[in-house]
Amino acid sequence: MSDVTQVLNAIEHGDANAAGQLLPLVYDELRKLAACKMANELPGQTLQPTALVHEAWLRVTGGRTQAWDGRGHFFGAAAEAMRRILIENARRKKALRHGAGQARLDSAEIEIIAPAPDDQMLAVDEALNRFAALDKDKAELVKLRYFAGMTIEEAASVLGISEATAKRWWVYARAWLYAEVRRDG
Repeated sequence: MSDVTQVLNAIEHGDANAAGQLLPLVYDELRKLAACKMANELPGQTLQPTALVHEAWLRVTGGRTQAWDGRGHFFGAAAEAMRRILIENARRKKALRHGAGQARLDSAEIEIIAPAPDDQMLAVDEALNRFAALDKDKAELVKLRYFAGMTIEEAASVLGISEATAKRWWVYARAWLYAEVRRDG
């Protein structure tokens, strides 16, 4: 049993000291996931990996007692929180009062900046919601890989499945989502 799972179990059983031990155990891994996802964002973003981790932490823990089914459940919830934060940020940036998707241009970087893939992220999110209704487990894998930036190995570990199964699920999910996004687009 991992240290994270032990601390989560202690929290569930009412150990007041355990709650203070959880953040130091998971912070580096959450920060790594957020940094991986944020690496694909444009420079000058108002949302930084540290802020993403902190916002996800607040949403996951939220000052309320939560029963966790181990490490996988906790990181799955954190990945879902990060996904929702990124989707909300994409929707906010796309809103009319925020320029309705107009790309910001810095004259010094015109050649290297490409517009953020907000429309693509929103399309994937909508398709993923439909996919989750059909196959929740495979949709969880997509959330961990696409929105949290985990590798196949990391996602398989969090989900408690073999790497071979994760690879098969990933191939299927990508094909299904690709077809769904193309159909909508």
